[in-house]
Amino acid sequence: MTREPLKTRSAVRAEIVADPRVVEAVVAAVHATVPVYAALDDSRLPEVRAITAWGVDRLLHLWATDGTLGPADLRRFRGIAAARAADGRPVQAVLRAYRVAAAVLTEEVAARGRALSAADGLALGRVLLTALDTLSEEMTTAYAATTEDLSGDRDRALRLLLDDLIAGRHASVGALTDRSARLGVQLPDPYCLLVAEPATGGVPDMSYEAAAGLLGALGGGAGSLSTVRGSRAVLLLPATAVGRAPALLDARAWRGCAITGEGLDRVAVAHRLAADALDAAPAHAHRPGRILNDADAHVLALLAGHPAATPDHIARLVLGPLTEPEQRHLLQALTAYIDAGSATAAARALHLHPQSLRYRLRRVHTLTSRDPRDPWQRLTLDIARTLRP
Repeated sequence: MTREPLKTRSAVRAEIVADPRVVEAVVAAVHATVPVYAALDDSRLPEVRAITAWGVDRLLHLWATDGTLGPADLRRFRGIAAARAADGRPVQAVLRAYRVAAAVLTEEVAARGRALSAADGLALGRVLLTALDTLSEEMTTAYAATTEDLSGDRDRALRLLLDDLIAGRHASVGALTDRSARLGVQLPDPYCLLVAEPATGGVPDMSYEAAAGLLGALGGGAGSLSTVRGSRAVLLLPATAVGRAPALLDARAWRGCAITGEGLDRVAVAHRLAADALDAAPAHAHRPGRILNDADAHVLALLAGHPAATPDHIARLVLGPLTEPEQRHLLQALTAYIDAGSATAAARALHLHPQSLRYRLRRVHTLTSRDPRDPWQRLTLDIARTLRP
């Protein structure tokens, strides 16, 4: 091998590695070609880009130097494979993604390497085929080992399942279903994602035992999961269990937020809503016998300047049946009460007897589970009636 072709390979490698459009082209091709990757949410794409950038750089370096895969490369492949096995991404989809990436990389080299020889092209093909063969073997081994490890420690495996759901590491509902089946669980659907913490704060770390204890007390049943995030317990429960949560949290002097309106493919969204709500909610939003819910979380997200839903959806969440035409009189009573500041003044504005106005406010409370006399709940009702189109 003469020195000149090697220099040409190095120049092509440097040009490709320095061009961020190459990584984006690979990611776009994988996203368009492999259905599992097309279902990835935005939170997963930075990891895909990082792995792509590493792979492009490393493989072109081996090509430019006539190098071979070393122990560090194999460890990296095994680590990637173990992570994909743990998050339920099928090995066939992962290997297909790497084949698509290799094809795109070959096209990029061909477009830039007009001075390359046939030997250079053969060398690139040899590097890519060797890498794909090695990757296939490492992936198969790592998937088997990870599956065996998860099956051997079922409690840990179930915690990891919820951890991955919270982090958004599942490519599709199908992959999630397959992983759940391997663990012998059927996740609750519809579900409640409950995030809870001691009301007094000052707890640096929640224990897995405490989270599991709360799960047991709530009687979530088969398919319910628990894990921890810092000082908070995170529980995935059937939606029907949410009614038991306020009393149990009160007994422990805890507070919490329960999200019930998201699908299994959006557990990460539900967790972010609940966690952000607990971070942002004022002290008076937490009342005995009550926990924050979807409506509270969305209002708090709106107030923080990063709404997770449209204004009309937030209004429907808070107002519930009050948005229906037949309940217009109740919405008018609520609006008059908020604007006037008292039931007597609101009744006068609507030409009603004060008792009639108070009865309508009680109906508002019954239909929305929000007491207009409570400062926090009155604020959420006020925001919702303002947002209502």
